Amino acid sequence: MTDLAWPWPAGAATGIGSLPGTDVAEAQRVVLGELPALPHLPELPERGPGADLIGRTGGLLVELPVELYAGRWRVAPRPGRDLRRARDLMERDLDQLAEQAEEYAGTVKVQAAGPYTLAASLDLPIGGRMLRDPGAVRDLAGSLAEGLRAHVAAVARRLPRATVLLQLDEPSLPTVLAGHVPTESGLGTYRPVAQPDAADLLRAVVEAVGVPVVLHCCAPDVPLELFRNAGAAAVALDLSLVRDLDPLGEAIDAGLGLLAGAAPATPPPAGGAPTSAQVADRVRQIWDRLGFPRRRLAEQVVITPACGLAGASPQYVRAVLEACRDAGRRLAED
Repeated sequence: MTDLAWPWPAGAATGIGSLPGTDVAEAQRVVLGELPALPHLPELPERGPGADLIGRTGGLLVELPVELYAGRWRVAPRPGRDLRRARDLMERDLDQLAEQAEEYAGTVKVQAAGPYTLAASLDLPIGGRMLRDPGAVRDLAGSLAEGLRAHVAAVARRLPRATVLLQLDEPSLPTVLAGHVPTESGLGTYRPVAQPDAADLLRAVVEAVGVPVVLHCCAPDVPLELFRNAGAAAVALDLSLVRDLDPLGEAIDAGLGLLAGAAPATPPPAGGAPTSAQVADRVRQIWDRLGFPRRRLAEQVVITPACGLAGASPQYVRAVLEACRDAGRRLAED
C-alpha cells in the first residue's frame, strides 16, 4: 500500500450530497454540526428544477446553456429562465456556506454530475441524448471542466482557509459502458463507450479542476479500474452493492481513497438508523476481509451513507450522519 497524504483528516465522515427539504440554511447547519471533519455542500432537490443533479450541474457549464423541455433538460440555443434559476440556487447555496463556515479551515466537499451521467441525461436540441454524438460528449466534457474549475474557485474565494474536494457523481456510467442507455424511442440503446475512452475523457476533467476528485457511483458494477486510470483520488460507493472484493482491494492497494457507503440511505423496514458501532463494524469487516492493516483504515477510508439522503426524513438524516461521524471516530481510535 502506498504512503499517501489523504485530502481529509483521519476518522472523517461525510455525506454524499442530497438532503431532504428546501431550507438550505438548515441543511447547512445540519451538515456542519454533524460532519465537522469533512462537511459537504448540501443539495436539496425538493426545491425543484435547477436543484436536481442534472440541472444543478447544467448551471455550471460554460458556453453550453441548458433549459427544461417536456420535463427534461436539454441543450438550449441561448441562456434563459431555467438556467438563471439553476445558477441563482447555486449562488444562494454558496453564500449560505460562506455565512456559516467563513472561518472553516479544513476540507469541504462539493458535488456535481460527471460527464457521462450528464451526457446520458441531457438531450440534444434535435432530440436524443448527447451520448449519441461522441463529438458532443467531448464538447460537454470540456465545458464541464471549465465550469467546475470556476465553481471550485468560487468556493475557495468564499472559504479562504478551507481546501476543496470535488465529487463527481457518475451513477449512469455502468449503463453507459454496457450500452444499456435507452434511446429516446425506448426501442433501442446507445452504443457502449469503451473503457479506455471513458477513462481518457474522465481524466481530462479530473486533471482540469485542480483539486483532488472523488468519483462516486452508487450503482452495482462500479468501474474501479477505470476510476483509477482516470486519476481519481478516491472512489465513493455503496458497500452493500460490492459483490467482488478483488477489484476493490486492488484499488485500495494502488492508493485509491475510499468513501465507504456503510449506512442505508433510508431506514430499513424494521428499525431506524444503525448505531455507530454497527457502521464501524461493517467497515472493519470489509477491511479485514481485504487483508489490509487496521492502522491505515481510518486514514484511507471516509464513512458515508450509502447514497444521497433526499428520500429520508430529517430525523433519520441527523441520526445516520451522527452514526457515520461517530463510527469514523471509533475507527480512528482503533
